[in-house]
Amino acid sequence: MPYVNIKITRTDPPATAAQKAELIRGATELVQRVLNKNPATTVVTIDEVDTDNWGIAGDSVTARNAKTKS
Repeated sequence: MPYVNIKITRTDPPATAAQKAELIRGATELVQRVLNKNPATTVVTIDEVDTDNWGIAGDSVTARNAKTKS
């Protein structure tokens, strides 16, 4: 049973239900096409992570975003 975990930062505006549904469909189709796995047993989860809890190059995304706005 394939398990796909997609992690995204919470955005403003937030990802919509339709966008998340498209991600789930797309990941499921990709696993079926590339690995020949049954979509009925493919699990896809989406985790939205607060930008304070996501870091790049030693800074949180919140801090990086603040730097680009100033």
